[in-house]
Order: sequence, then structure tokens, then C-alpha cells
Amino acid sequence: MPYVITQPCIGVKDASCVDVCPVDCIHPTPNEEGFEESEQLYINPDECIDCGACEPACPVNAIFEESAVPDEWRHFIRINADFFKR
Repeated sequence: MPYVITQPCIGVKDASCVDVCPVDCIHPTPNEEGFEESEQLYINPDECIDCGACEPACPVNAIFEESAVPDEWRHFIRINADFFKR
């Protein structure tokens, strides 16, 4: 998984990252079913091209390269991947 969305996104879902993603791999988008119910946004690991455009766009610094996810948020790697296994 190239990039991971972590704890600071919970309850915020700013969606600036959605706007800059060239491959539309961040879900749910504000136009998708489930956006309101979703606690945070997630990056699809099978669609992400590891371009990094989302990281600087996030106003709450919730997006990290998988290798740079802070230890206290490492469990979000699995949370992001599991979201797309539904």
C-alpha cells in the first residue's frame, strides 16, 4: 500500500485529497454513497499509483507513505486495506 490515510482524517473528511488524485483512488468521495456515514476517507491500495499528490493536499496531515506512518497509527494500514475488501 503506497499511501495511507490515518487518524487525523476521522470526522474531518476534507476531500482535498480526492480533488488532486489523478486516478480517483480515494473513497468514498463526497458524491459517492456512504460518504456521510463513513468515519474517514480511504486510499485503495490496488488503484494508488504512489504519486504522492494527496499528501500535501491534506489540511490535517493525515496521509503518509506506508513506510512513514507514525507508530501510533500503523493499524490504519490494515484499516485502509480492509475498507476495500467489503
